[in-house]
Order: sequence, then C-alpha cells, then structure tokens
Amino acid sequence: MESARQMRWHYENRTNDDVLRHPSDGKSWKHFYSVYPEFAAEPPYAMLSGWGTKGKLACPYCMEDTKTFTLKHGGKSSWFDCHRRFLPTNHPFRRSQRRFLKNRVEIDGPPYALNGNELWEILREFPKVTDGPFESLSGYGQYHNWNKRAIFWDMPYWKDNLLRHNLDVMHIEKNFFDNVFNTVLDVKNKTKDNHKARMDVAELCVRGDLELIQLQNGKLAKPKANYTFSKKDAKSIYKWITELKMPNGYASNIGRCANEEKGSMHGMKSHDCHVFMECLLPICFRSLPEFVWSALAELSRFFKDLCSNTLRMNDLVRMKENIPIILCKLEQIFPPAFFDSMEHLVVHLPMEAILGGLVQYRWMYPFESFSNRSLRNDPRTFINEEDPHTLSILNKCGRPSGSSKDYWLSDKEHRSAHVHVLINCDEVKPFLELFLQVYSINDEDASTVIHANFPEWFKSYVHDERNVINPNLKGLSWGPNSKTTSWNIYFVNGYKFHTKAWANGKKTTNSGLYVKGVTGGGENDFYGTIHHIYELEYVALNKKVPLFYCEWFDPTINVGTRFHSQYNLVEIKLSGRYGPYDPFILPQKVKQVYYLTYPNICKNLRGWCVPIKTKPRGYVQVDNINDELPYQVEETSNVLLVTRIEHLQCLADTSNVELLDDDDDIEARNDDDDEDVDLLNEDYSEHHIHTDDSDFDNNED
Repeated sequence: MESARQMRWHYENRTNDDVLRHPSDGKSWKHFYSVYPEFAAEPPYAMLSGWGTKGKLACPYCMEDTKTFTLKHGGKSSWFDCHRRFLPTNHPFRRSQRRFLKNRVEIDGPPYALNGNELWEILREFPKVTDGPFESLSGYGQYHNWNKRAIFWDMPYWKDNLLRHNLDVMHIEKNFFDNVFNTVLDVKNKTKDNHKARMDVAELCVRGDLELIQLQNGKLAKPKANYTFSKKDAKSIYKWITELKMPNGYASNIGRCANEEKGSMHGMKSHDCHVFMECLLPICFRSLPEFVWSALAELSRFFKDLCSNTLRMNDLVRMKENIPIILCKLEQIFPPAFFDSMEHLVVHLPMEAILGGLVQYRWMYPFESFSNRSLRNDPRTFINEEDPHTLSILNKCGRPSGSSKDYWLSDKEHRSAHVHVLINCDEVKPFLELFLQVYSINDEDASTVIHANFPEWFKSYVHDERNVINPNLKGLSWGPNSKTTSWNIYFVNGYKFHTKAWANGKKTTNSGLYVKGVTGGGENDFYGTIHHIYELEYVALNKKVPLFYCEWFDPTINVGTRFHSQYNLVEIKLSGRYGPYDPFILPQKVKQVYYLTYPNICKNLRGWCVPIKTKPRGYVQVDNINDELPYQVEETSNVLLVTRIEHLQCLADTSNVELLDDDDDIEARNDDDDEDVDLLNEDYSEHHIHTDDSDFDNNED
C-alpha cells in the first residue's frame, strides 16, 4: 500500500552524508535504531519527560544544576550570567569580573546530562499521576521540577531515547524577539529595562553609568541606555515598519501592526515575529552602536540558520559553539532582568537539532496555522510540463496571469533575447562549445563575440545539409517573432512574480529576483528587478518562451554590492547598475527577493538596500489563496565561528535621562530602603564569588 510505503520512507531512505533533511537524520533517531533495529516507527517528540517548565528550574537540560537566581528588585528568576559555563575553558569571558556578575569568574563546565538509566533511578519512585498541586512533591521547585513520572517510562525503550522532550523553537524565538524589540524600542510596560531592572544592575553589575541618579529636585532619573532608541528615533523605526512591502504569502501585513504615534506594536502573529527576528531585525536596528548591533545580527543569523530546510552537521556543531558567545555578548549589554528562561533555552537548541533533526518537523507552526488547506491538489495549480521529444528550453515551466497586451521588440531587444535563449538551451550548448573552439575565443572576449556572431553561425551550421540536426534546432535558429505578448504577472518556481510598475499602489511587492552565482557563498549572486514579462513566439516551432526583462544592480564587490559574511548580509547600492546590456533571464533560472532600505535614522546607509531571499512554495501560488507555511531558507549558509569580540563602550547615552513617574519613583525609593533581602543569599552562593580581578584586568579587552 502507498501509505505503508510512505510510513517506511524514513527507514528505507536513510543517508550518511551529515546533512539533516528529516528527523531520521538526527542523532536521537539513529541511536534509537541502533538499539532497536526492528522498531520502524517514529520516536515520539514532545515535552513528555514530566519535568516542569516554570520557576528557577525551568530548563529540562540544566535541571537542578542551574545558576539561576531571583532578582532582588525585579522579583523574577533570571538566567543572567548562566552561559559562560558553556564557553571553552580558555575563553576570556570566563575570567571577566566586570562585564557579567561583578567579582565573579566562571570555572564550571556545562551541566552534566543524565542518561536514561540515571533518570530512571531518580523517577522510579515518583507517582505517575499527582493529586493536587505539583508543589506537594517533596523538593519540587527547590531540588527538582519533576511533577510526575511520565507514563512513557513504562515503555522498555524509553530510557534509550536520547530526546525525551522537545523545545518549541517557535515560542522561544517569539519570546526572545519580544524581549529584544520591546527593550530596544523602550516600549512602556513591556521593556525589560525599567527602573527595577536598573536597581538590580546597581546590585549585580559594574555599570555605574546605568544606575538611577538623584536630581537636585529629589526625583530619580533613569539614564538612557545606548542600546535603546530615543522616542524620536523609535518613531522613525515604526514609520519604517508601516512602509514595509513584502511578497504575497511571505508574511502578514506587518505594517498594520505598527502604531507610529503610540510607539507600539499590536496584533503580531508568531510568524510575524519569526520573519522579523530572522530577516528584518539587522536592518531595523542598524543604527544602534556597533557592539550592540553585531550581537543582535549574530542572534538573527543563528535563528535563520537553525530554521533552515536542511542542516549540515558541521554547521550545527559551529552553531553550538557560537550561541554561548552570542548570549554572553548580549549579557554584557542588557540588564539581568532581560534574561528569562526563553533567552536561556536558546543555548540548547543546536544540540536538540543534532539529536532530533530539523526544526520544521518539531515546531508548532503546523498546529497553529490558520489554514490547513494544501494547494498541491488544487486543479488550478500549475504543474511543469516536460516533453522528452522537444527542446528543453520549450518545456513549459510556469504560467502568466492577468491581462496581456502586444509588444514589439526593438532590434536591440530582439537580438539580446534571441542570444539568451540560444545559450541557455541545453541542446545548443554543444554547438556553442564548438563555436568557441573553432574561433579560439578566450573567456574574456567570449560574451562579446557570442552576442555578435553566434546566432548567424549557429543558423548557418544547423541548416547545412551535410550536418544531421534536430529539426527543432533549425526552427529555434530562426529566432522569435518581433511581436511578443507582454504580461504583468507570472507564476514559476513556487513564486508569484510581477513587474515593478504593477506594484505601484499595492501593499505587496513581487518584482525582486536574483540569480545564484557560480560559488555557493552568495558573494557573486546577481540581483535585479523585473520591468517586463514577455512571451516570445517561435513561429517555426509553434511554441512560446517566457523571458523576464530585468534591470540589474551593479554586482561589483565593494562598489555596487557589499557582502558581510559574518552576518550573511548583502547590501546593494540602489543607484548602481550592471554595465553590459543583458536584460533578459529565463523565469526558471531565478529566485525571489524583496529589497529593504534602511530606516531614515541610518544616515550613512541612505541609498543602500538589503535583499531578503524568500522561500519557494514548492508549487505555484494560486491567486488570492494563501497557504500558511513558515518562512525558511533552503539550507544553512556557511556558518562561521564567532571569534570577534567587539570593544564594549559605555552603555549610557549621556544626552538623555528619563524622569521616573511618581509611582515608580516612590516604589524605587521603597525598594532602595528595603535591606531585608540579602543579595548573596542561597541563590548566589553557588556562583563561586571571587574578589581578585588581577587575572583578567590585562586581558579583558
């Protein structure tokens, strides 16, 4: 049966190339099959361990071996300075006594991971069902967070399952984004940098420039941090958000969520936060100080790589090494109140991907989607038509849509279009190679000579009666009719494209495209916009060939294009143009992007934009129907190890201070007078406090 064959797919199609495409490529699945080779069913993934996810012991990996503490003034659990233990033993961050918790160095390693047998010894005496609150279990919340013994432990193989729970990347990413956005934009009642946070900073960190200050009138004021925007700059950011234009089906209308006057966002879905974190955040926050922006840009790239359609094992290993460094960079910037359990759980996501495989098979998007309708069986969905008896260039790969009109190509356009079709036809390539050999044309002159002489040479060669030639090639050699059909919309490769002019007055944009370069790093990709969509008619073949007429940006590195490999970020100069006249491209050769300019406050980046690559649907999008699939890139970019440590500047923006509201002022004074809470209580006692900072003073910077 077909269904039975599909259920065995993960077993019969296993690979060993260290590329993760399916959960069966994960370490947990492979280990499970090595122990139980006869078991051909998917291991269950969920938070099934019975470990509670609230309080100071919320992390199911660190468990009771955590360094979480309760903030004296904030009153909540904080995972601040809990990530240096994941760094290499010789990393300079470990020795710092000023950038993290003051007067403390880190000598511990990562928490010990209990195996199945060790967990069973702990849980065997726990009840399967608890009557009443979890707190009734002895030691709950203090020494453990077990709320029961999960029924899955009755299964003989459960102890051998390497992954007995699943961290939901969707909610972790959303909560992390919310904290970043609300803090950087200083959103009232949502920021993690309020007056209580500053009071905790004074207690825990060496950041005197951020401490509350008392004015001459007796009121308290909060110095503005340079990791936050002023109200004026925040308005510019919200204005930038309201003007966002993205492709159809890529995300919801994020612009409608921004309120420029009130300075707030509302109605953002989890997927909107997902897109913002991975694509928009490095652009939106580009005007922040370099050491702040770089840490946030590295965080954005981390999530983007983690959520790829395919993952390489060596990239996951690098990501596992990078994320503690990224979190430590953020800990040097944001206050302890910023770091709740969601910021901490990120450190375990690469290892969970190594064990459980691709994120897309384990996150919550499929279950929270508003629409479960698949378009693959929709009768209006286009399916590629390949005819083995015709030329490859003539196989139909997409379809136009909307109204059309006739257009007459100029001689220059006709010549360029004809050459482009010839050199991209697989059956013509042997003749092109012969042409280059006969005339001994070098690579430097090839493009010019091909455009000038190849069409005539090819036509003469295929019509020579001495040569046995495919009749279709003879028809192709005559070239297209000068009269073409012009369209505004075209569906191909799972994308919806339209011309640049068609986007005027619309809330979406679908005219951006790029052509993948020869190398895989992205440095030599070609970017452009579609100005016209033509269907060339070959009368001799009774066939049509679609072509996009594009305007290409200047691809010259550091002139018209800048590539930042550490952040996998490309910048395009809007006024730069590709010199040679080569406007045409076959639709099947392109992928879609959209272009984002920087907010107006990024004055030194005016005139530059960032192309954002979009995910193909795997089928052609049907008009007015939106299938809700989460954004992902096709595969991880080449992950680089984070080795750069930016110079840490003063965190206070001395140009501005914020007066506390009367209620906050009174509350702050009351908190300041409360001496009943011992700062170094049991929450801090395990942090190995040291007072000698001489071992790092000369190496910290």
